[in-house]
Amino acid sequence: MQWLQLIISATRETSGSIEDAVLDCGAVSVTLEDAADQPIFEPGVGETPLWDNCQIKALFDATTDTVQITSQIKQQLQALTAQQPDFRWEQLEDKDWSQEWKKYFSPVKCGDRLWICPSWIEPPDADGINLSLDPGLAFGTGSHPTTHLCLRWLDQQDLEGKIVIDYGCGSGILGIAALLLGAEKVIAVDNDPQALLATRDNGQRNNIDQARLLTYLPEELPSDACCDMMIANILAAPLIELAPRLIAHTAAGGQLCLSGLLEHQIEAVSLPYGEDFVFAEPAIETEWAQLSAVKK
Repeated sequence: MQWLQLIISATRETSGSIEDAVLDCGAVSVTLEDAADQPIFEPGVGETPLWDNCQIKALFDATTDTVQITSQIKQQLQALTAQQPDFRWEQLEDKDWSQEWKKYFSPVKCGDRLWICPSWIEPPDADGINLSLDPGLAFGTGSHPTTHLCLRWLDQQDLEGKIVIDYGCGSGILGIAALLLGAEKVIAVDNDPQALLATRDNGQRNNIDQARLLTYLPEELPSDACCDMMIANILAAPLIELAPRLIAHTAAGGQLCLSGLLEHQIEAVSLPYGEDFVFAEPAIETEWAQLSAVKK
């Protein structure tokens, strides 16, 4: 089926009105994209952050009267904004758009043994340790430097028989990797129920026994839960805020892996852990850092 796409420039303030207008005019879908290369980091649960400058892409049936629709949208927006946004129509080639996003993911090798493989692609190394992953609605595909740094570090560790806590588990990629690398049990924690669902689904996809992969919301994590290895790939601010909790759940002599921070944030993130942990040299990839330490 052929489709027409209307592209409209927008700001943070006008995007809502424009989205409502194109939907009122019969758009079957609306997509908002960054128009100025402005990064937005992982939002909190229930938050919907938006860029200062956006492109709104509205999908219409190929039989749509573009002149009429453009005029109708402009009339609706006239009372809402003094400056009319730019409008541009284009015809889209016929594709299965529900599957199109998959082309942006490919197998990623992390260290010497571990491969992260999208669930729809055959693993490139049949003899490797292959983690089959479908990200679903959660963060974590192995392609971002923060996740890649943690996976490379995990690939170098002796995980045999270890109990691991993956705090801020997202898709479950780090915890499942730890299990495939020999960990006995993983406790996956996230404040987003969708992340816990994605983690359980990916555990089943990799034939992980449910008893070895436990999932909890933070408030449900047992107070006496204790691990040999604590992994937290979140962001700098929550890593600092969560320090007392992550320290308390890590056994003496246990390992710590922190990521999701930028290189210039290393000192600030390390500080609240410094009395309890001895840190190794940080690993850096582009501007991102991964910290590892052993509990005294």
